[in-house]
Amino acid sequence: MNFQKRKQKIIEILTEKGEVEIKPLASALGISEITIRRDLNQLAGEGLLQRTHGGAMPVAAVATPFEFNNKVAANQAAKDAICKVAAEQINDGDVIFMDCGSTVFRLCQFIKQKKIKVITNSLPVVYELLDTKVSINLVGGEVDIKRRAIHGKTAEEHIKRYKADKAFIGIDGISANGLFANSENEASITLAIAGQSNNVFLLCDASKIGRESYLRFAGLETINTVITEQSNKLEFLHAAGVGVICV
Repeated sequence: MNFQKRKQKIIEILTEKGEVEIKPLASALGISEITIRRDLNQLAGEGLLQRTHGGAMPVAAVATPFEFNNKVAANQAAKDAICKVAAEQINDGDVIFMDCGSTVFRLCQFIKQKKIKVITNSLPVVYELLDTKVSINLVGGEVDIKRRAIHGKTAEEHIKRYKADKAFIGIDGISANGLFANSENEASITLAIAGQSNNVFLLCDASKIGRESYLRFAGLETINTVITEQSNKLEFLHAAGVGVICV
């Protein structure tokens, strides 16, 4: 069965069942689990489904836009490795901020059994953590349809009412010149979150290291620790006194 036929069959099964897991789906299609994982990642990249930790669900089930799906599906293995290590930094009783970044979203799967409070502006994070041991505080404000996130001055004011033990944030780029974003809204939320947290962890894969976009919104002193992949481009972080954890 070629990919196009598998694609059609996967969508049919998703439509019928609402959610699928890797092993049963691979068995139903008569292919290996490795192949079905690759297929699901590709379909998520096309915005046709939403990847979950053990399988997939229809995009409509979480009302998540294609743009966010594409970002979540990109570099998924690296993001999961980063988030698994990030979860090890979180203890029961912690109050943490999570922003609306696609890498930070992948942290959800590793913290569902932790007795913690999460403050977030991300609608997908809220959905993913419902019915878990995590207590959720959704930031109030204006909904950004594309990013499925809460942004704006009201959101920033809401964030400033709280103090967190740790914050987990993402960015579009980081270099010796500082932190970079492609959105002023997301940059403002990131700064608000960082300002209310005792320890700020930046989660990013190697593609973000050394990258700069049009908007430099903060210096390296904004963050305490970067959790990322092994790279030969990390010396500027050590020189700036930023902690680095490589996966």
